[in-house]
Amino acid sequence: MSDPGSHAAVTTAPVDAVPAVRANGADRSLGQLVSSATAEVSALVHDEIALAKAEVRQDVKRGVMGSAAIGIAGVFALFSLPVLSFAAAYGIHNWGLGLAWSFLIVGGAFLLIAGLLALIAVRKFKKVKPPEKTIASAKETAAVLQTVKPHPRPVHEADKTVARSSV
Repeated sequence: MSDPGSHAAVTTAPVDAVPAVRANGADRSLGQLVSSATAEVSALVHDEIALAKAEVRQDVKRGVMGSAAIGIAGVFALFSLPVLSFAAAYGIHNWGLGLAWSFLIVGGAFLLIAGLLALIAVRKFKKVKPPEKTIASAKETAAVLQTVKPHPRPVHEADKTVARSSV
């Protein structure tokens, strides 16, 4: 333990004085440090935003390329549908059925597939519900805003009279 009487005299600085801080061999005030920190944080935020933009731009490019590939695949599938339909009808015709019956069977198969897909779609649409949480939140916000009273500005005597010209 040290002797309490051996401490050096303590001097107090005025409260208004800004202490100087030694950093990297240079004296910098607290204001300069805050200014430097603010500038560095601002630069960091700008760099992060630039990085996010670059990442989003790359993701958008990938998304566009994927969408284009899906679109082209859909076009080829659409073009192949009549060809495959004719091939199926003529294949059934080769089994000994008449050509008209073969095309009716292929057309009926397409109608059956369309009906099944429509049934699945109706079931999925019935499961869709309104956004209940969002509606409740909007109603709550509307209720709060209806109870808020506006705060009118105080009217000064000078504001009450307005000089009008008679021109």
